[in-house]
Amino acid sequence: MRVLLVHSYYLQRGGEDNLFEQEYALLSRTEDVRTLSFRNKPGYRGAIQFFFSIWNLSAARRLKKEIRSYRPDVIHLHNFHFAIGPLAIRIAKQAGVPVVMTLHNYRLLCPSATLSYKGELFTESLNETFPWRAVRRKVYRDSLLQTFWLALIIFFHKKIGTWKMIDRYIVLTNFARELFLHSSFGLKPEKYVVKSNFKDEAALSSAQKGKHFLFVGRLSPEKGIRVLLDAFTGSGLELHIAGDGPLLPEVMDATEKNANIRFLGPLDNKKVEDAMQECTSLVFPSTWYEGMPMTILEAFSTGTPVIAGKLGAMASLIEHGYNGLHYDADDPRSLSEKLLSWQNMENGRREKIRQNALTTYKAHYTPEQNKKALLNIYNNTVYAKGIDKY
Repeated sequence: MRVLLVHSYYLQRGGEDNLFEQEYALLSRTEDVRTLSFRNKPGYRGAIQFFFSIWNLSAARRLKKEIRSYRPDVIHLHNFHFAIGPLAIRIAKQAGVPVVMTLHNYRLLCPSATLSYKGELFTESLNETFPWRAVRRKVYRDSLLQTFWLALIIFFHKKIGTWKMIDRYIVLTNFARELFLHSSFGLKPEKYVVKSNFKDEAALSSAQKGKHFLFVGRLSPEKGIRVLLDAFTGSGLELHIAGDGPLLPEVMDATEKNANIRFLGPLDNKKVEDAMQECTSLVFPSTWYEGMPMTILEAFSTGTPVIAGKLGAMASLIEHGYNGLHYDADDPRSLSEKLLSWQNMENGRREKIRQNALTTYKAHYTPEQNKKALLNIYNNTVYAKGIDKY
């Protein structure tokens, strides 16, 4: 099968960029796969890209040329914002090529893309015809103009039917599927298929688990850093924090005042894997819905349970008492209770939950399973379109 993967790289490299490259590497082992990538630019060039993304003729011409040259069986679109633009979907439709799109975030539902604003959930856009409240709050880059323009792009292409031209939307969790189905986006259930991200198998060590908890991630409000610090301050429970971000000063202040909180700094992938195998549990206090947190998959791949708020993707990925624990999201007291519950848990039960975390990974998040799921989606999409292979 010939698969054309299309993606626009973010200005600051992120998880979607990594996943695009991982899926290409995974598929290219056995399939005929080609990539067509674009890059968001800084400064005035980025502003021009953003403005013309409502009807990007330049990107459309590149895609049309690639379709004529490569003659793909299916196009898999990842991020279109903003160097590509939705016009690419219409070009593929005109060429008769089925299109699959992965919804890595919630941008088609709200300009925020995260359904969060200043560290708190923001869901007012979900059932609005046009997200005026999001525009007034300047949820995109804290800019009234940019938020309005992004909202208008999504709204315009909804009105002219661009989003209906996509044959299958890949959502990362059942929670995300339900969120789209119960929003004003207005597409039929059969348009959505659930396929999670994946993680390469970890090199498991025989090292003994420590007694300390671990946080890995961006030090920002929506990641629940303040909830995390409140729960551990004065608790006597040991916490290791790895990462970087705007709340670094608050984290450093907490480490100076609390001997039980230790800052590790940013860690590379290998050191993150090692840190997860050494801790008793990963704490994931995010206060927004998340898409598919790779940190949780990384924890499961090392047999590390996760303690997280029962919210969004975390509610889908973590089964309370089986591969981790849930607490009431955005509630430091509830998190404290679950931390103590984990610490005081009988060793045999704690070890069983660790085994279950690894079982969860092997059952759902390996590269092999992801590749099989992707090919099934492609084949079913092509078959549904009634298109013979070239």
